[in-house]
Amino acid sequence: MSRVQLALNVSNIDEAVAFYSKLFNTEVNKRKPGYANFAIAEPPLKLVLIEGEGGGTLNHLGVEVDTAEEVEAAEGRLSADGVATTGIDDTTCCYALKTETWVNDPDGAPWEWYVKTGDAEQMTNSIRTEGENAQCCAPGATSESVSIGAAPGSSEGCC
Repeated sequence: MSRVQLALNVSNIDEAVAFYSKLFNTEVNKRKPGYANFAIAEPPLKLVLIEGEGGGTLNHLGVEVDTAEEVEAAEGRLSADGVATTGIDDTTCCYALKTETWVNDPDGAPWEWYVKTGDAEQMTNSIRTEGENAQCCAPGATSESVSIGAAPGSSEGCC
């Protein structure tokens, strides 16, 4: 089952969890300091909440799929269609182990195409890109809110 992911920056994680629990009539799926996610059945949605400055703003969007092969197929299709991607990486991001690729839409909104491969106890990314530690989520991304217009893998981004 694939589903769309929406990651939002929130100013108060406790208030946001209470609100979205009521809005979607579902309990939180994962809760960590400054972080929560919901696996909503109807409508099929992965809602991620990240506490920090810039509450009420978009952090990033995504498509969660079931297998790494689906990530590879999406990355191959996007690359073949001329869409700039970050390539495929195995990462630790948002308290999860993932296989993922990233693209930006024409206005710069970051999209993550990913499969969750396990749970993690840390928020940040553990991959190395060209010999440097990358941050969560996209390679080279920071913990700031989205900067529309940033290139995939730039120093501006999500989580």
